[in-house]
Amino acid sequence: MNEITSQTPALQLSDVSKSFGPIDVLQGLNLDIRPGERHAVIGPNGAGKSTLFNLISGMFAPSSGDIRLEGNSIGGLSPHLINRAGLARSFQITNIFHRMTVFENLRIGVMARHQVRYGLFRSAAGMRRVNDETADVLNRVGLEARAQSMAGDLTYSEQRALEIGMTLTTGADVILLDEPTAGMSREETAKAAELIRKVTEGKTLLMVEHDMSVVFSLCDRVSVLVYGRILATDTPERISANREVQEAYLGQEGAQ
Repeated sequence: MNEITSQTPALQLSDVSKSFGPIDVLQGLNLDIRPGERHAVIGPNGAGKSTLFNLISGMFAPSSGDIRLEGNSIGGLSPHLINRAGLARSFQITNIFHRMTVFENLRIGVMARHQVRYGLFRSAAGMRRVNDETADVLNRVGLEARAQSMAGDLTYSEQRALEIGMTLTTGADVILLDEPTAGMSREETAKAAELIRKVTEGKTLLMVEHDMSVVFSLCDRVSVLVYGRILATDTPERISANREVQEAYLGQEGAQ
């Protein structure tokens, strides 16, 4: 697991709430994610996990409270500004460009980070740098043999690996992964967990994940979200032994 420091939180939620009309989805959340930490949010369906990710990544604005990225307030900012500030996110449903090659999918993110555009007069040196960085990400996610394959032709687990690679191309220090192993076999899940461990080394990871074997083997701390409130935040071992957590979630869902 990553070494945890006592610096300013990489990500901090202070009394964050979100309502849709009369429905309170999240209520008074307080959560600090430490720099370099791998942190999981677990909870039953309908607990508000996706809404939480949407707030952090800028898809929604909080109804109240504050969200800070490395000490700077980002609550209510647009997704592209939050991304530029150093946060990248994958989605629960695979979000790739199916009719482009694997290499092209990754290169788009690298080009955006360097503000390099396609065009007749683009810098050759700039494109060499982009291509080199794209190749590096391609190798890190283990898809070098599929570089020229159409993204839509990849297996499901390969598409998930590609999406993780696309989050890396932004150069973000804080990575949000939304159920990265959902729908995978046991073997695919183990490979995905090892990939996540490798590519997030030195970065801060916040993930939503239902597979408890992934959560307990990969993460430094776990927060349990139930009915829009954080029931507990602790180490995986203490969370698994927490009676309230067992009754509210683990006892219902069971370790997967």
